[in-house]
Amino acid sequence: MPPAARTIPFVTVDVFTDKRFAGNPLAVIMDARDLSGPEMQTIAAEFGYSETTFVLPPRDPQNTAEVRIFTPVTEVPFAGHPNVGTAHVLATAGSVFGMPVGDEIRFEEKAGLVEIAVSRGPGGKVTETAIRAPGPLTIGASISATVMAPCIGLAASDIGTDTHEPIFASVGLKFILVEVISLEALGRANPRVEPLELLRTAHEDENSDCATFLYTWVGPDHVRARMFAPFDNVAEDPATGSASAALGAFLATLGPAPPERRILVEQGVEMGRRSLIGVTVTTTAGQFDQVTISGSTVAVMRGEISL
Repeated sequence: MPPAARTIPFVTVDVFTDKRFAGNPLAVIMDARDLSGPEMQTIAAEFGYSETTFVLPPRDPQNTAEVRIFTPVTEVPFAGHPNVGTAHVLATAGSVFGMPVGDEIRFEEKAGLVEIAVSRGPGGKVTETAIRAPGPLTIGASISATVMAPCIGLAASDIGTDTHEPIFASVGLKFILVEVISLEALGRANPRVEPLELLRTAHEDENSDCATFLYTWVGPDHVRARMFAPFDNVAEDPATGSASAALGAFLATLGPAPPERRILVEQGVEMGRRSLIGVTVTTTAGQFDQVTISGSTVAVMRGEISL
C-alpha cells in the first residue's frame, strides 16, 4: 500500500491592516515538525506570498517557538510582517505545542531572539502585536543617485539626497533605503532587473539581494513607501516591517533625535493593499537604542496541505 498522505494545517492572515484583502498576506504553518527545509521552501513557493512562516518547538523552553521564514525562493533570517502575523496567530490560538501563549512572546530566529508584545481588547481579542528588531543597526555603503535611479526606473533628480544618499541598512534584514522627492515620483518607480544586477555585483561585499525600500514624506512623522525585491521573486511588497524598522533606526542617526519618535509608514497603496506600520524608535543619550514595529492582523483562510 502507498504511504498515507501527510496533512499539515495552515492559516493565512493579512498583516498591518484590520481589513481582509488589504495589508500583506502571510501563510503560517503552525506545526512544522514533520517538514524538512526543502519541503518548507516548496510550500512557500506554492503560496507565493512574500513570506511564509513555519513554527517549530523552541530550542530553549523559556521561549515560545522557533520560527523559520521563507520567501518564494529562499529562507531569510528575519522579517517584520511574518513576526507580527505569526505572533497574532499563536496568541489568538492561546497555545502552541501544548504550552500556553501569553502576551509576551519570544521567537527564536536565524537573526536572533525576537520579542513580541501582544495587546488585547474586549474579550481578550488580539488587537495589535509589536515586535522589537532583533539586530543592531548596521549601515553599509551609500549609492549615488545617478547609479540608483536606473535601478528603480526614475531620474536622478527624483531621488532626494539632501538628507542622505541611497544606502544599505539593516536591523536584521538588509535593504537599500531611497528617499524620493514626491508621491508622484514614488508612483512612477519601477524596478529594473539589469541595472539592479549590476548594482548587486558592484556591492558583492554587502551580501545583499538589493531589496529596495523607497519612501517619501507626506507629513512630519508620516511616510509613504514601496518595496521591490525582484531577486526574491517579490515584484512589490505591500508591507515591509523589517525595512520600516531599518528606516526608523537609520533616521535616528541623521541628527539630534528625541528619546522616542513615532513614525507611521503607509505602504501598499499603489497595489490596492494599503498597510499601516507603526515604527517607534528610542534613543539613549542621543544614540540609537532600539526600534519596534507594530500593527494589526486579520484572519483570512485556514486549511490543510497534503504532502
